[in-house]
Amino acid sequence: MRRVLTIFLSLVGIVLIGAPLVLWIGSYASLDHDLAHTTRTAGLAPFDPAGAGGETPTLSVVEAGSMTFRVRSAGFDNNRGNVILLHGFPESSAMYAPMMPKLASAGFRVVAFDQRGYSPGARPDQLEAYAIDRLIGDVFAVADAVGFDRFHLVGHDWGAAVGWSLVFQDTSRIESWSALSIPHMGAYAEAMTVDEDQQERSAYVGFFRMPWLPEAIFSFNGFAMLRNGVYAEHGDDIVQEYLDLFAEPGALTAALNWYRASGLTGVEGTMEVNTPTAFIWGAEDPVVGQRALETQRQYFAGNLWETELDTGHWLMETKSAAVTEAVLSHIERTTAQP
Repeated sequence: MRRVLTIFLSLVGIVLIGAPLVLWIGSYASLDHDLAHTTRTAGLAPFDPAGAGGETPTLSVVEAGSMTFRVRSAGFDNNRGNVILLHGFPESSAMYAPMMPKLASAGFRVVAFDQRGYSPGARPDQLEAYAIDRLIGDVFAVADAVGFDRFHLVGHDWGAAVGWSLVFQDTSRIESWSALSIPHMGAYAEAMTVDEDQQERSAYVGFFRMPWLPEAIFSFNGFAMLRNGVYAEHGDDIVQEYLDLFAEPGALTAALNWYRASGLTGVEGTMEVNTPTAFIWGAEDPVVGQRALETQRQYFAGNLWETELDTGHWLMETKSAAVTEAVLSHIERTTAQP
């Protein structure tokens, strides 16, 4: 009997040790240790307004603060106003490629940048470097670097969370705010506290905040979970760009550190919103429940325009024309005619 028990415990030990080992090996083998994305980024020219005209987005790098960000820019031969676009997880500025030509064609200067952790030159190791106040600072630093004094702001997913925090803290430079998918953060936080449906929808956040395991699962077997699951509604070209980014050692950890650093610092200011705001969301979004959507209006002293689309979380991938139209209409509402 003792021998059987010993064999049983040995088998359990092998499973407990072996499974994480297999997961780690499968994850490690999926990574790009040659850092091809970093090499390509290093070959990009520094941002130059003279080279960012026209409607087709131009890739470059911009020095902002102590970091170097990978940016897409368009319309810098325009003079109607400025727009900054903030991506979410697990995407990059590439998500806005369909929107940028439309905004540039309408007369706006447009910048979308790969945010902290996503740009190879802006990927610090320390967890606290991804706290919300640092992410807010990056937006203003990039705005300064490209010559934007005031600007319209658009954000999706985590980019929306950063955008909400910006309008809570400092509205002096933001002409309008368009939030995609994520409602007012006060309403969202309240729903997570009291609403069982929202708690279930947000359960993934606890997994994302775990050490090392999310990285291993996401990257295992050639990033199969991202490629075949999260990115199921994305086009092949953009999926490859995202995978090239996240395949580099440390990139996925940096992106997930946005979740892990959440709550390390707060945002000064009020949750009352005076900035003209558009909220665009998908009725089938699995991330956001009804409670936050229904309660967010209490936070608005100014105008709030809402657009509901028949889709899920990935608005730009499934409804890019409708999202672009809603964003452009909102920006034009708050822009003086030339």
